[in-house]
Amino acid sequence: MNKRSVLGRGLEALIEPVSTPSGESIRQVPIENIQPNPYQPRQEFDPEKLAELATSIKEHGIIQPLVARQEGTMYTLVAGERRWRAARQAGLTHVPVIIRHLGDEQLMMLALIENLQRENLNPIEEAEAYQRLIDEFSLTQEELAQTLGKSRPAIANALRLLSLPEEIREGVSRETISAGHARALLALGSTSQQLEAYREVVRRGLSVRATENMVRAMLAGKRARPKVRLVDPQLRAMEESLISRLGTQVRITPKAKGGKIEIEYYGPEDLERLVEIFGLSEELA
Repeated sequence: MNKRSVLGRGLEALIEPVSTPSGESIRQVPIENIQPNPYQPRQEFDPEKLAELATSIKEHGIIQPLVARQEGTMYTLVAGERRWRAARQAGLTHVPVIIRHLGDEQLMMLALIENLQRENLNPIEEAEAYQRLIDEFSLTQEELAQTLGKSRPAIANALRLLSLPEEIREGVSRETISAGHARALLALGSTSQQLEAYREVVRRGLSVRATENMVRAMLAGKRARPKVRLVDPQLRAMEESLISRLGTQVRITPKAKGGKIEIEYYGPEDLERLVEIFGLSEELA
């Protein structure tokens, strides 16, 4: 099967477990006969939220069936691993399952997309899922963005986190720092600098804004703490919006009349990325 063709078959029809296309039915399957999807991008499940879901399942049962592929007497999950785990905690012996006839490529693709569309993956899990879809299905970032209903810059910004050292990626996964902190650290040119800054952020409990200032100081070769700039809340909100949209540091400096907007870039590829965001690629070609 052509990998690209898998993405063109209508994702909702494949992953929506409420409807049952012709030839499919809901079965009550022994819970011990169900195994997790090996392509599941989520690595961690919040124990408290699982406990809450288990309590709800005890009281109301499973309202939305799981989706799985049958393999002999065993079933591999496509969608619904949280419900499956919670059902086990609730002591259920059988769970409702819709059986889908899927190949390995579809199984992987749907597991990744189901989580991206339905679950709150941490930023690193999300980026890894994007990368796996790109690699396994030979997609461009633009094609992946269209498939998921996201902007290409959002995909690109997420993928940039994967270039950070493992220690920092783990910090993002465990919510020691946020994705905003991590994006600020990307401006530093070396792994040693990124790790130095990351450890300082954790040690001092710096905000994203303070981290950005520290990174600017490091890039300027300064060791003193940068002065904190007082910014009008409305201008700061505009800055944050531009930072999120562009995936880089943006500074708005008002003057008596007008002002200026500074947009940072960290190399030729990053500049090309920004030019593409502004829609200037064709004019400069």
